[in-house]
Amino acid sequence: MGNSFGHLFSITTFGESHGKAIGVVIDGCPAGIEIDEAFIQQELNRRRPGQSRITTQRQEDDVFEILSGVFEGKSTGMPIIITIANKDARSKDYSHIADQFRPSHADYTYQAKYGIRDYRGGGRSSARETAARVAAGAVAKLYLKRFKIEFFAFVSQVGPIKAPHYTTLDLSLTEDNMVRCPDPDTAKKMIQLIDHTRKNRDTIGGVVTGVIKNMPVGLGEPVFDKLHAALGGAMLGINAVKGFEYGSGFEGVKMNGSEHNDEFYKEGDKIKTKTNYSGGIQGGISNGEDIYFNVAFKPVATIMQDQSSINKTGDEITVSGRGRHDPCVVPRAVPIVEAMSALVIADFLMLNQTSKLR
Repeated sequence: MGNSFGHLFSITTFGESHGKAIGVVIDGCPAGIEIDEAFIQQELNRRRPGQSRITTQRQEDDVFEILSGVFEGKSTGMPIIITIANKDARSKDYSHIADQFRPSHADYTYQAKYGIRDYRGGGRSSARETAARVAAGAVAKLYLKRFKIEFFAFVSQVGPIKAPHYTTLDLSLTEDNMVRCPDPDTAKKMIQLIDHTRKNRDTIGGVVTGVIKNMPVGLGEPVFDKLHAALGGAMLGINAVKGFEYGSGFEGVKMNGSEHNDEFYKEGDKIKTKTNYSGGIQGGISNGEDIYFNVAFKPVATIMQDQSSINKTGDEITVSGRGRHDPCVVPRAVPIVEAMSALVIADFLMLNQTSKLR
């Protein structure tokens, strides 16, 4: 039913935006991993609503509870179940759309597919569900910590405002401002634009760049489970995502092969490339260089303006925007992009153990 993700390190999320709780079942996490609950909470805090004036003002502390799979601070190898209670749902804000289809939302498609929908905050289609992914991604990061694989994501664009290429930035500065852009000057401009958009009762889109460092060579399958395809599928499965590109991406079409090819050289006992237009992946398999990619997020569909639409019976209506919503989703999407990256890499690291005899 599309609620599960991964092959060996797999997750199944559950819950709705205004239900009692959301959560995740993590299956395949190896035994003996130290489950740092403070770290998991820290990751959830980066995604939670109400953290600044440029995010939704819904107040959820996103405190989690582990129900199984952890004993004396370590994973047992059994399924890990994590729940996060919903505490600040205001379902009355959505009663007016019980029979209405909001433009660019999942209202119509869910109604057509299932014949029933939870209209409270979008139900299962709400980005509230991504808190469960962030919790699971935190566990994946704890597993990958022993392999020294690091995940960085940051806001690289809001509307037309773009940050410089990640290789010129100090990624440790990402959490220093509310928009999560590691370039201070660009961050100020982004915040001003989001503030302006919010005051106009509108929304705006942006781009989150993901970077994976210290990658081992050899992750990814040669045909249908190419590593970049898995990353692309993971990112396109995040709410509001409209595009994915890795390495040179669409800009690569402007180059000749003689410019775009990444030449090899040897440094000590390692084989490296002089450039990295491949984005750390060649033939669908990691080559040990940084993996980097861009994820495009559309403007949030709920706007505080009247829009024309129809209801269940096909009558023309006016839909009024209500509730608490992000004027721009990308600041809170940063930890989601990191989490989905970690889940992909954890899964492919395990899959790689079956590729040859050791």
